[in-house]
Amino acid sequence: MKSSVYKVADYLLDRLAQIGIKHLFGVPGDYNLQFLDHVIAHPQIDWVGCANELNAAYAADGYARTQPAAALLTTMGVGELSAINGIAGSFAEFLPVIHIVGMPAQHSQQKKELIHHSLGDGDFSHFSTMAEMVSCAQANLTLTNAASEIDRVVAAALAQRKPVYLQLPSDVAEMPIDAKPNSLAFQQAPYSSQSLRDFIDAARESLASARHVAVLADFLVDRFGATQQLRNWLSQTHLPYATLLMGKGIVDESRAEFIGTYSAAPSDERIRLTIEGADVVITVGVWFVDTITAGFSQQICTERRIDICPFEAKVGSRVFSQIPMTIAIDALAKLSLELQHEWIQPDVYHCPLPPSLAQHLDQQTFWYHIQTFLRPFDIVLADQGTACFGAAALRLPKDAIFITQSLWGSIGFSLPAAYGVQTGNPQRRVILLIGDGAAQLSIQELGSMLRDGLKPIILLLNNNGYTVERAIHGENQPYNDISTWNWTQLPQAFGAGSEVISLKVSEPEQLHKALQLADQNSQLVFIEVVLPQMDISPLLRKVTESLRNRNAST
Repeated sequence: MKSSVYKVADYLLDRLAQIGIKHLFGVPGDYNLQFLDHVIAHPQIDWVGCANELNAAYAADGYARTQPAAALLTTMGVGELSAINGIAGSFAEFLPVIHIVGMPAQHSQQKKELIHHSLGDGDFSHFSTMAEMVSCAQANLTLTNAASEIDRVVAAALAQRKPVYLQLPSDVAEMPIDAKPNSLAFQQAPYSSQSLRDFIDAARESLASARHVAVLADFLVDRFGATQQLRNWLSQTHLPYATLLMGKGIVDESRAEFIGTYSAAPSDERIRLTIEGADVVITVGVWFVDTITAGFSQQICTERRIDICPFEAKVGSRVFSQIPMTIAIDALAKLSLELQHEWIQPDVYHCPLPPSLAQHLDQQTFWYHIQTFLRPFDIVLADQGTACFGAAALRLPKDAIFITQSLWGSIGFSLPAAYGVQTGNPQRRVILLIGDGAAQLSIQELGSMLRDGLKPIILLLNNNGYTVERAIHGENQPYNDISTWNWTQLPQAFGAGSEVISLKVSEPEQLHKALQLADQNSQLVFIEVVLPQMDISPLLRKVTESLRNRNAST
């Protein structure tokens, strides 16, 4: 029964609920159990227990990609260090995850007691020091600072789109507090009207002399809340546009002006020439990461580039600071409407994914069937490897979302992330594409999905080991082998009953029928797709060649 006394734990949970968080992912530990009693009693936040802390961090990351922010709860030391890999991924890819760490009571820390989950030296600052590297704000809560520090740290997460770190001693969580959350004072991005005027003048000069203009967008558009503005702008013009793989889905891929996923040198020639051959390329929220540009093979001259960043804009080598991304996009939208009649519109031709003539399933046939399977509003997750690079060629239906982790690239991320995504979006269809090697790292969260009655569609690409690593180096080396699992029996092993469809396919017609069955049923669907071991997409072949060359000694 919930106490009538308002406590620090209640304040923290009310603040999380106020910013739109409805679920708290994590693993119980004795230093956070009293806080968890408040979570269970809270009317707006549900507890989501995970199989381990790393998976919980991945789930929170996935949740944060489709919700305002996410929250994660671990215990000190063993719990938080298990989660730190997932938190680092959120830090690298700009996702606001509020990491709450249950700490020993203050008196134990003050006495420097040699207690469990510590390093045995009485120093309880080691782990917060580690967390500083992968969080944008940190706080050790006490009764006197709890309200102000919670507000400061949460506001930092929302403003900077990065993880934050809160240490919550077990006794502090239970302390009465007078304050209750008021409206949160958000940190405003610095803005200079003069800088904006200068940027508009420079952009106008660049665009007025251009004949061919193209737009290239990436994931930072989504992270800094500019997706709808970008879509509105592009819908009012006939500008050809593309995304990089990490930004796939942030634009409307159903429009004729969408030319595809730009991957630098390995891109379809039509896509590459439209972007690299433009007189001016407007890049919005773009990061050129090695794995999605085949080792930085993009040929986009700085002087032909207008670059919109989260808090500044660039025209060629000129930098205009203190311009938030949303304001810069609005300015370019107005310029485009004014100047687009001077620009030549290229012929855009979309080549559909061709079917394969092979009798057995291969990558080409698999992606052809996935393309026809997708529906508007789907949320598609693809793990790093053959899954995400094959998915680069897909053309997403309207309002579909695509999630991959190409910068941090932690294999196994996508299955727990799909758990987090589906938890936050129970009414949307979630499709997970994951390799067998990646799945072996985090498959435990399948049990959590079943426990919670979630119904994603999981397509496990079984190509007998770490095919991406084989393509980079050591095709026949034993370190790229994995153990053989009976994949289709795993749902039952994790507690599934008749409510789960579990299938294995190795022929094109089997895949077709399995996808039809998935489309017609509202159940958790687990499909093992057997593919040739070294069959990879042309894009991935180029990427692995570049990685192999870059990793080699010179």
